[in-house]
Amino acid sequence: MTQAIQKKLSDSALWRWTALIIVSMTMMFAYFFTDVMSPLEPLLTAAKEDGGLGWTSDEYGFFSGSYGFFNVFLLLLFFGGIILDKFGIRFTGVLSTVLMFVGAIIKWWSLKESFEGELFGYQMQVIYACLGFALYGVGCEIAGITVSKVLVKWFTGHELALAMGLQVGLARLGTAAALSFALPFAKSMGAVSASIGLGASLLCAGMVAFLVYNILDKREDKAAQAVATEPEPGFQFADLKYLFTNRGFWYITLLCLMFYAGVFPFLKFATKLMVIKYGVDEDLAGSIPSMLPYGTIVLTPIFGYIYDKIGKGATLMIIGSVLLTIVHTVFALPITSVGVAISMMLVLGVAFGLVPSAMWPSVPKIIPMQLLGTAYAVIFYIQNIGLSMVPILIGKVNQANTDANGIIDYTQTMTIFAICGAIAIVIAFLLLIEDKKKGYGLQKSNIQ
Repeated sequence: MTQAIQKKLSDSALWRWTALIIVSMTMMFAYFFTDVMSPLEPLLTAAKEDGGLGWTSDEYGFFSGSYGFFNVFLLLLFFGGIILDKFGIRFTGVLSTVLMFVGAIIKWWSLKESFEGELFGYQMQVIYACLGFALYGVGCEIAGITVSKVLVKWFTGHELALAMGLQVGLARLGTAAALSFALPFAKSMGAVSASIGLGASLLCAGMVAFLVYNILDKREDKAAQAVATEPEPGFQFADLKYLFTNRGFWYITLLCLMFYAGVFPFLKFATKLMVIKYGVDEDLAGSIPSMLPYGTIVLTPIFGYIYDKIGKGATLMIIGSVLLTIVHTVFALPITSVGVAISMMLVLGVAFGLVPSAMWPSVPKIIPMQLLGTAYAVIFYIQNIGLSMVPILIGKVNQANTDANGIIDYTQTMTIFAICGAIAIVIAFLLLIEDKKKGYGLQKSNIQ
């Protein structure tokens, strides 16, 4: 045993890839639960006499945005980043997975039961579902920054972008599974809550997976202490000044905000878009948006490998932002061809592979390790503003553009998403300019 810890476990490809697989399982199950309601919108908004829950488009948009309510308005994600840097990966990982599971149970219960009355103009069932989803969102986002720090810990100096790309790709597998199977599963079981219960069960398995990872993480820390020549600097509150005054960091943060605002909220409404605008059968409509995460499962690791070997991280982010803008512009046009919709979804999959594969591994090039958890927390916090506000906005826009027959005109909706992409392009160019000034190395390869 003494001989086995003469070097860090992360120096062994076997151990670092094992760590990656374990934490990726946790995030894959989390992403399944995050998007399990997206393909269920037709059931949620159907009349109760037709077997639905009688939600309005406004209520569905409010629910979709509730994911980030506690993160945004109570600053819980920001504090989660400080907890991560102060108390470490193991404690924070367990905390986040427990929060996810508890939030999932509340959401499942709310959709399983019937409630009387309203609050803020929304049905009480919607309010309780939002409460569960908001609590889940706290756990999921803190888990996300924790896993990001896990990968930096194990893969710095190795295949960091590839590892992050694979983790994102596996997480997208969870999204794809939700979009493809949640609606058929709910229909086969005769209840919307069935798909939510399935997601909660998977989150329980993800919680167990992270407990297994903790054993490996403890061994890595012991091995790192054995070979360390000097102690690593710890988190200090005074260091936050460096974070908040770093222009490159803020460019990446704002790029994340605008790019993800044009992707995740779009997926929340994409299934119904396919049904209404492109005439796709309700049971098959979720399979078209699911092409996006299925594509990123392959593309994100490939682009990550390119970043590791060749570099050009800022360039990859620019290209991805351009593709995002093109896709939403086409969706805004009066074109109703299913073939065009499928093609655009595939292009969006390329964009969704390009930007994350370069963006997340670029953060450790700008921010030191002792501040990394807080840095990712701030990025995720700002991202959550978009994930909360944009769906609410889109829900209201869709409601305003719904005719007497329940048909929605999506032109204004898709224009909003296209504007998000256009702003992302500008920010990506500013990041490239800042990299040339400060020499962060975003255009350089990651493997040392």
